[in-house]
Amino acid sequence: MKYLETKIRVRYGETDQMGIVYHGNYAQYLEIGRIEWLRSLGVSYKKMEEDGLMLPVISLSINYKKSAGYDDLIYVKTQLLKMPTATIEFDFEILNESREIITTANVVLAFINMKTNKPTRCPKYILDKLKD
Repeated sequence: MKYLETKIRVRYGETDQMGIVYHGNYAQYLEIGRIEWLRSLGVSYKKMEEDGLMLPVISLSINYKKSAGYDDLIYVKTQLLKMPTATIEFDFEILNESREIITTANVVLAFINMKTNKPTRCPKYILDKLKD
């Protein structure tokens, strides 16, 4: 299915005392990948929230294979696994400048109606964009 690659430069504040990316920051890289993936479809996460729809993470799995460090250029490859329903699922690969996989991940998010705080189906306008 549709994928997008997003380039990120590792900032000093994202590293630990050894100059290595702190493990918790990878979740933020995945979020950047998801937001840019949606943006590439012409979908604004901010606009979705203004329209009363949120996408909380309900499952997150990360496998660390190699390290990234301060000032490294990394690439977050975000791939949709299947057509969304009440959830949307992505696989990720984070690669270094040598194009080696340093991290793999899977994230599942749920579409939630902010007024009712209940799950809802993926909006039709997103499904329509995925059919193109």
